[in-house]
Parts: sequence; structure tokens; C-alpha cells
Amino acid sequence: MTAAAVHAPCVDHLVVLAADLASGVAWCERSFGITPTAGGEHPLMGTHNRIFNVSSPAHPRAYLEIIAINPGASSARPASARRWFDMDDATLQQQVAAHGPQLIHWVASVPDVAERCAALAALDIDRGPVLTANRPTPNGLLQWQITVREDGLRLMDGCLPTLIQWGAVHPCDSLPASGVQLQSLALQHPQAATLQAACDAIGVASCVGVAAGGVPRITAQLSTPRGPVAITSFTPQA
Repeated sequence: MTAAAVHAPCVDHLVVLAADLASGVAWCERSFGITPTAGGEHPLMGTHNRIFNVSSPAHPRAYLEIIAINPGASSARPASARRWFDMDDATLQQQVAAHGPQLIHWVASVPDVAERCAALAALDIDRGPVLTANRPTPNGLLQWQITVREDGLRLMDGCLPTLIQWGAVHPCDSLPASGVQLQSLALQHPQAATLQAACDAIGVASCVGVAAGGVPRITAQLSTPRGPVAITSFTPQA
């Protein structure tokens, strides 16, 4: 068993969608006072990212991902399949274009992705098939298995996490401390009971807070060189 595989289910990373990586980097500098330096390309999806370490005592192996469609690449997926994280959704793209980069989702790391998908299926939640993906890095090839639906949906307005199972190497293994640490992740949704049951099935109920509310929302509280910062997901428009 690899070192990555022995980790219990946990918050793996936060997903911030940007129209392009330059605007994502500028958002990061404004929001946190740091410049993300790591990242790479995802040939499977035609996307690319910048990432930085947000590990903390509460979330010891976590990072933040700023992701965008790579204009110089095409997706290796079938033409009928959409990119992960609703990145092909026109409404979401328009919101990002109008308001700038936004927290849209989170990803949970699990040691047994197929079993956790089966647990969600028992709740009538289709998290999607498990795909094998990778991206090159200066420290070697990162490899992982990840749940991606053919329609690209995040589910429950992004509050229900995508599941990932890493190979022998995790991004945080080579990411230096950034000065930004994830303190808490809170999920609000009108179907809170369903979301809570899903988090229980995944094994991450102790890592996040779930509350009922009329407006779906993801809120991450982080400590930064500039003091506490909260980032939240979009509020759906009426």
C-alpha cells in the first residue's frame, strides 16, 4: 500500500474557477497576499491550474487549486463528455467572467474511491465513473483516480465533493508552506440532511460543517499573511 493510500478520508483541495490563469493569480495575490507558483496541465480535460499549500492542523494535507480552461489544449474526452467541475457550464462561465474567480467546489481524498462511490450509490447519488488522470510536474508524474460524471456536474450546487484517490505521490508532498492555512470548511444547502448523509458515507463528516439554508453555499475560512480571510461560493441568482 502506498503512503498516499493510507490516509483517512479528508478535505483534499478547494476548487477556484477562473476565466484564465492570469486573472486567477491576480485574485490570489489580492485575496491572500501570496503568488501561487506550482501547477500544470490536465491533458484529459484540456484544463490547467495553479496550486498552493493550505495544510493546517485541522486539514493536514490540503491545497487550493485555481483552475481554468487551457486555450492551447483540447480535451481528450469524447465530444459528448463535459469537463469536470461544471467548467463547460455557460452560466458558471458568465458568472466568473462578470465577477472574477470564485470558489465553486471542493474535492475529498479517499483511500478507496470505488467503495465510497458505491456508498453514495446506496443513497441514490451518482457521483459518476472513476477516471484515471495525470499531469506532469517538475517532480515527476502525478497520478490519480477521480470521479467525473459525463455531464460534468458537481452535484448539490458544488457542496457534494468530487472524490479523488491519489497514487504514490500527493501534490502537498512537494508544495512548500504558503503562509495560508485552511481553518474550516462549511457547507450550507437546503437539502442538508441528504448532504450530511453523503458526507457520512464518504467519511468526511468530521472534516466539514453541514447546515441547512435556503441558499447553497460553500465557505472556507483561511488564515493568511494578511489575517483571516473567508472565501465563499456563488449565491444563485433568483
